[in-house]
Amino acid sequence: MRLLLVRHGQTPSNVGRLLDTAVPGPGLTPLGERQAAELPGALAGEDIEAVYASTLLRTRLTAAPLAAVRGLEVVVRDGIREVTAGDLEMLPGDSPRGELYLRTVFAWAAGDTGVRIPGGENGEETLARYDAVVAEAAASGAATVAMISHGAAIRLWTAARAANVDVGFAAARPLRNTGVVVLEGSPADGWKALAWEGATVEPAGEGGPAGEAVAAG
Repeated sequence: MRLLLVRHGQTPSNVGRLLDTAVPGPGLTPLGERQAAELPGALAGEDIEAVYASTLLRTRLTAAPLAAVRGLEVVVRDGIREVTAGDLEMLPGDSPRGELYLRTVFAWAAGDTGVRIPGGENGEETLARYDAVVAEAAASGAATVAMISHGAAIRLWTAARAANVDVGFAAARPLRNTGVVVLEGSPADGWKALAWEGATVEPAGEGGPAGEAVAAG
């Protein structure tokens, strides 16, 4: 399966750099609405057969134009929502306590999945719910699936599950709004990342260390 993990369009909390992860969450800014409207064109070269979104409003609003152009219904699943911030909810992400959020997420990606965000999830729970939605999509038989999800969740899942992306790569590359990570594989055989926001991701052992990005032509 070809899997397109797409971050949602811009929200007011993105502008304020806040850890806003609760359901249903905010809608899109005017810029976020334009980003959502432009997504079908950005993905015009992909033969998308299914569109998924999380239960948060911002992903459903971002997915709607893409699904409409493709004549598809949006499949809404809680499992691909953002990593829950728990007691850190609505803190600035660059504040001393807010920085604990991404530090914990990348500790999970490195294998320390038992650590829990204060008042929130641990890595085992977060990855298990995300894995379940990806497995559902793979079992559907769709050859190419777009999942409109969230920045931290996409970076975590890709670093934890793609054989050629390591934690350092994902930690150094925040996803812009409507940024896309392209992977291929299956739950049984594993995953490899093909592209990260338009840059080719080298296979592990071919051309450099795991997760080396090179500019796409």
